[in-house]
Amino acid sequence: MTTATPPVRDPEERGLRLVAVLLALTVVSGLIDAVGYLGLGRVFTANMTGNVVVLGFAAAGAPGFSVPHTATSLACFLLGAAAGGRLAARHHGERARRRRTRLTLAAEAVLVGMSAVVAFAWPDADGSSGTRYALIALTAVAMGLRNATVRKLGVADLTTTVLTMTLTALASESRFGDGTGHRSPRRTASALAMAGGACLGAWLVLHHGLAVPLLIAALVSGVLAAVASGRE
Repeated sequence: MTTATPPVRDPEERGLRLVAVLLALTVVSGLIDAVGYLGLGRVFTANMTGNVVVLGFAAAGAPGFSVPHTATSLACFLLGAAAGGRLAARHHGERARRRRTRLTLAAEAVLVGMSAVVAFAWPDADGSSGTRYALIALTAVAMGLRNATVRKLGVADLTTTVLTMTLTALASESRFGDGTGHRSPRRTASALAMAGGACLGAWLVLHHGLAVPLLIAALVSGVLAAVASGRE
């Protein structure tokens, strides 16, 4: 008599679904952009759409904006995105989503954790140009790396950093639009996650400085690196 062999569970299925992971990362983006915009001189390091606009403001001489700071953020973000593309090339295919996601989030946790260490060691970013550039560079590289990976994952309506198209789809496909919005809960959750992260990040920056929100962001990314799956 032969016994049936139990089915082997696909490793990609193990862990937290990508939808939940990406929503949590959207909260992290809100934290990091609160640090950048409120604590590092009106610079975004996660939302590059806003950063390009800020660069235009700075180039026109608008007060309170800096071309060098914004250009540093853009350059470091692109560097991180290039690294994310290289990682995707090395770990490509549907069977590698979990590994690619975990490696990316582990790297993000390390980079953002390093920025938290810098902020704890030199808390006066306003008074130290070197500290400000270090925080911009570390967080922008981390966000570029993550964005490249999220793009390859291709989970609809969850980019973790940009909400323009998500909000457009939410409104245009609502019952007031064409009524086809079958992913409206996901889109709403994404917008709320970004707003919640930004609100929490702003409160932490205003009351506890830059290091605490960066540390929280690093810890969340680290936990997600350990539990993320490859399934949507």
